[in-house]
Amino acid sequence: MHSEIRRTPFYNMHVKYGGKIVDFHGWELPVEFSTIIEEHNCVRERVGLFDVSHMGEVMVEGDSAMDFVQSLITNNAQRLVDGQICYTPMCYANGTIVDDCLVYRYNPKKFFIVINASNVDKDFQWMKEHGASFENLSLVNLSDTFGQLALQGPFAEKLLQPLTDCDLSEITYYHFRAEVMVAGIKTLVSRTGYTGEDGFEIYIPEITQEKAEILWDAIMNAGADSGIQPIGLGARDTLRLESRLMLYGNDIDDTTTPIEAGLSWTVKFKKPEFNGMAVLREQKSAGTPRRLVGFEMVKKSVPRQGYDVVNSEGTVIGRVTSGSFAPYLKKYIGLAYVDSQYVEIGTSIGISIRGRNYEAVVVETPFYKRQA
Repeated sequence: MHSEIRRTPFYNMHVKYGGKIVDFHGWELPVEFSTIIEEHNCVRERVGLFDVSHMGEVMVEGDSAMDFVQSLITNNAQRLVDGQICYTPMCYANGTIVDDCLVYRYNPKKFFIVINASNVDKDFQWMKEHGASFENLSLVNLSDTFGQLALQGPFAEKLLQPLTDCDLSEITYYHFRAEVMVAGIKTLVSRTGYTGEDGFEIYIPEITQEKAEILWDAIMNAGADSGIQPIGLGARDTLRLESRLMLYGNDIDDTTTPIEAGLSWTVKFKKPEFNGMAVLREQKSAGTPRRLVGFEMVKKSVPRQGYDVVNSEGTVIGRVTSGSFAPYLKKYIGLAYVDSQYVEIGTSIGISIRGRNYEAVVVETPFYKRQA
């Protein structure tokens, strides 16, 4: 448990590049380096570098690793091949979400699970409690020993390739390679991200400030001709919202289920029992009273988390979970849980902003989808 404000090994790079530092769940991290709009569009059009070392990492090993992971997550780790990754919620018995995570399969006896920064202590304690009944199982919280960078945007592969002997074109979407040397530093490289763009997440085990600064400078120098910029938390949030990627604590939490959140595609019922299976099967069959939808504002107005959603009579029918101006789309967009009768595309709804209702319409998501 950490009570003090923490810094990642890349903190000096944030300062060097002029990052505006804020307290983010107990971490000193840059919210922006230039402006959110400029950084957002840099990632959409060129390439950007993010420090995401605050994320958590847990290694799962042992003869019962597969059985443990299968019971822990809603997705199906058995269907992964070695070197493949899945996105998945972890649920409580009542079907609500402990966290959403990435599960990296090394082999049937070894998995690497990446969890959200604000949930590391809670998640690891929950994993240990859940794993107590499994024999020959090792759970190790590696969060304090790893650094992580995300290189995102259409120029990501071209930029990173000269820094490694690994053929990055062979790392396909949601796959990874371990022990990849990048700028002379041993890393794990995966073709994943939180932006809706092509790109890589680079994990650095046994991270030190020296390793961090060598790797950061190598990537930034290699990307100079590509227009690379360092990217802060602000653009990270607007990029993920345009792509309808979930933010734990906003769009999903321990009061919501994957079915309500539109994550049914991550819930696999043709696998052994997992936490919340019975509740989620019932919800999948019978439906839920509310669902998460995407919406666009009809006129210029910014929806924010916590704002009420109303119908044409002014009756509250839901709540906004995420909302912002979308820099690339140049629209005002958001996500909201609404009563199920209002989820059809094209449905008119209202967003209550400072005592006044502003018109919005339910739209298809993701709002932005990268062209192949």
